[in-house]
Amino acid sequence: MKFVHIADMHFDTSFSQINDNELGSIRRLEQRKILKKIVDYIKEKHVDYLFIAGDFYEQKFIKESTIDYINGLFREIMDTKIFITPGNHDPLIKNSFYYKYAWSPNVHIFNSKLSYVDDGNVRIYGYGFDDFYYTNSELNSFELTDKDKINILITHGTLNGTDNVERQYNAISRNELERAGFDYVALGHIHKKNYTMTEKIVYPGSPMSMGFDEPGEHGMVVGEFDGKSLSTEFVRLDEAEFKIIDLDVSNCSSLEDLSNELNMLNLNESNFYEICLVGRRRFELDLYILKKSIFVRNIIKLKDKTKLDYDLEEMSKEHTMKGLFAQEILNRLSNENYDKEIVEKALEIGLEILEK
Repeated sequence: MKFVHIADMHFDTSFSQINDNELGSIRRLEQRKILKKIVDYIKEKHVDYLFIAGDFYEQKFIKESTIDYINGLFREIMDTKIFITPGNHDPLIKNSFYYKYAWSPNVHIFNSKLSYVDDGNVRIYGYGFDDFYYTNSELNSFELTDKDKINILITHGTLNGTDNVERQYNAISRNELERAGFDYVALGHIHKKNYTMTEKIVYPGSPMSMGFDEPGEHGMVVGEFDGKSLSTEFVRLDEAEFKIIDLDVSNCSSLEDLSNELNMLNLNESNFYEICLVGRRRFELDLYILKKSIFVRNIIKLKDKTKLDYDLEEMSKEHTMKGLFAQEILNRLSNENYDKEIVEKALEIGLEILEK
């Protein structure tokens, strides 16, 4: 028996983390391509089951045309049984497409009550969200009733969730799952994979990265049971990665120098980058102007973590206009009534003017 396990596709998400409307549109098209990759893999490998462990789409943003596209792909793999557990972003609420849409006959959508479907020697359990929060896990006293079958659980939730926030998203105890004795647990909710070849309680991570808070490879877990013996592997789907790089500006003497440094970076064209500016600088830094001067399209974000390279104490001893200015800046920095960030910005601008 072969299966594919995915979760957290978030179809039609706004990609607000990226803060780039054009890139967001591109990534939404990439979502469709990645599902097509999954379906093509299922066809090629003759996969029996597709497990989708929640947050398949965004209830707030999902378009019917996207559901039509998804369902059309599902119809291409009629010999594959598809099981979906709703998550906190696609809960089984009244106006959900899980309720009101005519899904392909090979699709089974679990509700909020733990239930199972028997398919020969395989028993597939599942339950999901019926609202944007879910705290009614039934696993505390759960017992498998037929341990000779291959018993699989699909759900969306927080493994070992302990704080008040985590408990709102179907907090599940690993000890409970291990006690229950499922042969495989297909989880969703965490976008970073926790996959290892020997692990049976698995987050596959999201098939594609949503932004810079989700670095690394993204894809799906595929598995095969030979009797009760399980083998799995991780298959990468997203060709792009979101990477954060530090760039030391200490050797740059102007904004123009820094712009040139950024444009000369040797970056992988398939990836997206956030450049974190570090080091000490002696020039005014305007991120808006700097971003406009960069022609490397896959630099998506710039962050300023630099420090001003000025010795104000020494400068304040000078009998010059610069010295008087440094004295005034020191006075304001020591006065809690002034906003430190604004004073430091005034220092940048003032010293750049005085040094011209």
